[in-house]
Amino acid sequence: MAELTTIARPYAKAAFLFAKENNGLAEWEQMLDLAAGVAQDATMHAYLDQPELDRAQQAEGFIQVCGDELSEGARNFIAQLAANKRLNLLPTIRVLFHELLAADQRITDVELIAAFELEDAEADKLVAALKERLGRDVQVSTSVDESLIGGVLVRAGDTVIDGSVRGRLSRLAEQLNS
Repeated sequence: MAELTTIARPYAKAAFLFAKENNGLAEWEQMLDLAAGVAQDATMHAYLDQPELDRAQQAEGFIQVCGDELSEGARNFIAQLAANKRLNLLPTIRVLFHELLAADQRITDVELIAAFELEDAEADKLVAALKERLGRDVQVSTSVDESLIGGVLVRAGDTVIDGSVRGRLSRLAEQLNS
């Protein structure tokens, strides 16, 4: 995975810089979402694996599947990826592009995992506290994991805040064993 990320990073950065220069960040994010979805499709994998197709034909077939959703710049980007045998990197490029976009807009993706469904007031209170602590806007996704017993586990990039009962019990057991 790290190798794919390393290879995909320059493509994601190039797409991001091009989109930013042309005031098309939102459009490029949508186009990359579409292209990544097409790249992950099993039928497209089978099509691209045909040995009789050259890289230009692979690019043209890929672009036709995407239809009119791709701008001229995105079509050129797809053609360049195909020429370098990198169409399989599109899902990783999409993730890296989103990370660059979030960093540029000073937004952090935060995952709130709770033992029970969070009420809106609780989630709003957590979001406000996280905005203050992280110093940037947050984009929140929530999920439920009953194994936490109670409390909340917060993941924001590389930062993990474990406020769950399960986490507290684990730390207590560790202290008692040492």
